[in-house]
Amino acid sequence: MTMRLCAHADEAVAGIEDGSTVLVGGFGMAGMPVDLIDALIRQGAKDLTVVSNNAGNGDTGLAALLARGRVRKVVCSFPRQSDSYVFDGLYRAGRIELEVVPQGNLAERIRAAGAGIGAFFCPTGAGTLLAEGKETRVIDGRTHVLEYPIKGDVALIGAHRADRMGNLVYRKTARNFGPVMATAATTVVAQVREIVDTGVIDPEAVVTPSIYVDRVVQELTA
Repeated sequence: MTMRLCAHADEAVAGIEDGSTVLVGGFGMAGMPVDLIDALIRQGAKDLTVVSNNAGNGDTGLAALLARGRVRKVVCSFPRQSDSYVFDGLYRAGRIELEVVPQGNLAERIRAAGAGIGAFFCPTGAGTLLAEGKETRVIDGRTHVLEYPIKGDVALIGAHRADRMGNLVYRKTARNFGPVMATAATTVVAQVREIVDTGVIDPEAVVTPSIYVDRVVQELTA
């Protein structure tokens, strides 16, 4: 698929189907592709499985998508915080499913999907409720849990800058899950603050090569 520069966020999220698994970058609001999520709300896809570090903040971004009832299941490492009231309300009412994954495991499961790894053993979570029903194995005297990759139909990520080929660079902590999610989804959509001519970004500074990126759109606030 040829990378496409999109005129607006609605074009960038076109074609996302009901029931899709959507990887959403961000650590809280840092790196959260809010324009893309707002466009996904307008687009109307429902029955989604959302994979993200958090389960939404306040009533914007991912929380707004949850509030519309579009998400069937959330896979995340940090579902509850002081402003996660949208998710809390849905979960307590039995209107949304939750899979809690330790943060390092979440990143590695996504990375494994991008790397073509079928499964891996990890000690994190061994002996806890998070390991119930999972295969375990003792390796070097320590119990490890078998974990499987998390692959997305779509990844919505935020980056700082893209060139016209789709090469991406990130800014500070906004980098977080973006690079691994970009390798692990069938369609990758990047929201960026700036689009520059090809050649402006030093190849040594590129974090996500254009081969992983399908669509790029510039932020409304940029």
